[in-house]
Amino acid sequence: MDAASLDLANTNFALTAPKQPAHRDPAKAARDFEAVFIAQMFEQMWEQVSPGDMSGGTGERIFRSLMNQSIAQQMADNGGIGLAANVQRELLALQESARQ
Repeated sequence: MDAASLDLANTNFALTAPKQPAHRDPAKAARDFEAVFIAQMFEQMWEQVSPGDMSGGTGERIFRSLMNQSIAQQMADNGGIGLAANVQRELLALQESARQ
């Protein structure tokens, strides 16, 4: 089968955006954004640390990434660095302006 033999004219593709949940929580979205930001800060921090004799490799990189994500999510869920409050305020303002 080649691309020329495909009958795309009669094919029904779903080209719509995925359905959004009826109620989106701006507080959770703001905390998740802060967690991603904190995890990226950790990644930058680890780039400055030289590997020891028994470290390095793919396994360590994967573990470190998962550890960074977990710690960052815990930090954001427990107050974080203060970024989530500002993000939440902006998200709420955007939602209000979209309703008008």
